[in-house]
Amino acid sequence: MREGDIEILEKIASYEKTLDMSKPGMELGWCWRDVKVQPQVLNRLFLEGYLNNPFKSNSYTGYFLSEKARQALVSLEPSQMVEEETEKLELPEDIFSDIIGHDDIKELLRAALCADKPVHVLLAGPPALAKTLFLWDIERACGEQAKWLVGSAASKAGLWDLVVLKRPRVLLIDELDKMNAADTAALLSMLEGGRLVRAKKGRELELTQRIWVVAATNRLHGLSPELLSRFAIRRISAYTRADYITVVKGVLVRRENVEASLADEIARRLDGLSQDVRDAVRVSRLTPQLGVEKAIQLLFASGL
Repeated sequence: MREGDIEILEKIASYEKTLDMSKPGMELGWCWRDVKVQPQVLNRLFLEGYLNNPFKSNSYTGYFLSEKARQALVSLEPSQMVEEETEKLELPEDIFSDIIGHDDIKELLRAALCADKPVHVLLAGPPALAKTLFLWDIERACGEQAKWLVGSAASKAGLWDLVVLKRPRVLLIDELDKMNAADTAALLSMLEGGRLVRAKKGRELELTQRIWVVAATNRLHGLSPELLSRFAIRRISAYTRADYITVVKGVLVRRENVEASLADEIARRLDGLSQDVRDAVRVSRLTPQLGVEKAIQLLFASGL
């Protein structure tokens, strides 16, 4: 769902309340002119499951709100804004097994995610460390209970709409330092007490829900003191070259299903060229077409 879609669905719901379904022809649905929403927008909402299409001809396309849309709107009603009990999260023992070292951070994250009430953790440090690996592992372990958000692209989905529609138990935010002001303000409120508030046409829509946030940032400079105070902040140091090789081999074998011998070759060829595990993933995905040596040459041409 895109930013602004909730307002469109509310507008349509308001119009449908005025309809007299006993009138002949109403079973065909309303058209775009009735709700003053462009046909391409309605078609997209139909494809996403928010509208039903009871009738379609060359000259008329009829719609009604779907059950999916009604459920989304019900979640916004003030009477529904109650905090739900949250079951304790159970994490697998090997959740961080592909990450070398950082035992204190592993212990903190496990304790924070399994706490009865939210404890939010912010991992900070330069690019190409283990920050994203931690987020990947949490996402894999939590499955549908975790949702991923990239700060630099948050405005495309909208933090408020993401949480309202998906209701995640764990929110994973990469590139927190690049999040826009509107989503940062919403995040501040959510981190404080699980509240998300959005003003709309003279009233407020509010959601209260417990959410555990694990975020990553390349830099702490520029983040407001108010935001930083809501996190337990841990700085991550760079891997040694030996640790990098071990991490790459683990990630490629476990995540990319690469054979151990090939993973070892990629890791050792990248030793000294990169500290970013993503580079190893890219090489592994190009290897079937190019081979390891050629893939590395093309990816690191400017540095060789």
